[in-house]
Amino acid sequence: MLTQCAGGFGAVALAALQTDPAFAELTPDAALGTGDQLAGHGPHHQVRAKNVIFLYMDGGPSQVDTFDPKPMLDKFNGKDPGDLFDVEPTQFNNNGTVLASPWKFKQYGQSGIPVSDLFPHVAECVDELAVIRSMTSGFPEHTFANYFLHTGSGLQGRPSMGAWVNYGLGSECQELPGFVVLNGGLIPPGGLDCFGSGFLPASYQGSVFKPSGTGVANIQRTESSVAEQRSKLDLISQLDGLATKQFGKHDSLESAIRNYELAYQMQMAVPDVMSLADEPAYLKKMYGMEAKYEPTKIYAAQCLIARRMIERGVRFVELTCPQVGGDRWDQHSNLKAGHENNARAVDQPIAALLKDLRQRGLLDETLVVWAGEFGRTPFAQGKNGRDHNQFGFSVWLAGGGAKAGTIYGATDDWGYKAVENRVEMHDFHATMLHLMGVDHTRSTFRFSGRDMRLTDVHGHVIEEVIG
Repeated sequence: MLTQCAGGFGAVALAALQTDPAFAELTPDAALGTGDQLAGHGPHHQVRAKNVIFLYMDGGPSQVDTFDPKPMLDKFNGKDPGDLFDVEPTQFNNNGTVLASPWKFKQYGQSGIPVSDLFPHVAECVDELAVIRSMTSGFPEHTFANYFLHTGSGLQGRPSMGAWVNYGLGSECQELPGFVVLNGGLIPPGGLDCFGSGFLPASYQGSVFKPSGTGVANIQRTESSVAEQRSKLDLISQLDGLATKQFGKHDSLESAIRNYELAYQMQMAVPDVMSLADEPAYLKKMYGMEAKYEPTKIYAAQCLIARRMIERGVRFVELTCPQVGGDRWDQHSNLKAGHENNARAVDQPIAALLKDLRQRGLLDETLVVWAGEFGRTPFAQGKNGRDHNQFGFSVWLAGGGAKAGTIYGATDDWGYKAVENRVEMHDFHATMLHLMGVDHTRSTFRFSGRDMRLTDVHGHVIEEVIG
């Protein structure tokens, strides 16, 4: 009886699903569970942010030179820090004297949030920001800290934030990957594993695009016609299907099949999203695409393409920094020149992105995140640099349900260690997921005998930065 009625049970379940309004909004493939990057669980509560744009500041910007002014550094500039406070071991242990910020801070907007002269354009958008001044990391070294920032673990091989978000919520775009990394020229220490899918299915890993040209290598069709290409893909699919029947399903094979199909769909979508020809001249100028400084033009293109991608339903877009002729935000020496070059590259494009999203009504549903892997010391490395500091640094959120015009947490008088409302990386991830409608404790994937999650067994939502 069960054998004869098995199909009937499925029909009953399908009929019940069809009465669900959420089911009616799905494509047939998605509704039947055959589409790509389907949600592992869907949202758990009200969604504030539909998409994320992660502005990754590779190298670790200095908190006391950007969003956390410390007058004590001016007062004791040039003094031995060991006479003033306890100094922890640093990455290179080449510690000099207390180093005052070379830049002045001013209060901006109705919120009065202080911003240094490094970011005159972002300062115009300060009322959109929720600045967290008490961020901490568990690692003082770039590679481990980058894994921690991106994956919630200092170990290699865990799924990146973008992979987790797409696993949990699925993608709204079938023609583009759900997780895209726009490579401005710098892949962070730790490499592509910062954007990997880890133990999640391989289809969730980040796809690396360049912000110019075709964006993706080998995207053009090499066959003489669409029909010929379609025929070739169908044959590959049949052969893969035979392998699946013989050996069973395997993630690498399933992902390869989907990658072929996604690449086929991307042939039309990628040139469209990468082309800025239809963007008005005034907007390109606002982003900085006419700037004399080449890194500004590169980052401007990244920000503009990121906006175009989230308009098309890409769930998570990460931007890496452009080359500025020196190091990334990792000034162990020549702090002033290095930070100024990096800020000059990203300041105008970031401000334009925030303004553009606001004007289009997209900022309320797009979470913009600005963060590096750690901060920097309030005392010099050598004479004019700053070493790594994981004990207290600044990040910010904008849009997507973040509480605008807010400062949360505080470091000590030196900007050295978080002393008020200390935020750990897992708290940061939990809050981002919460704004996306995901309960971080329920977003799990069974692997190696236990239910894994982005926040491991830690993390609390920072309610004070939610609007």
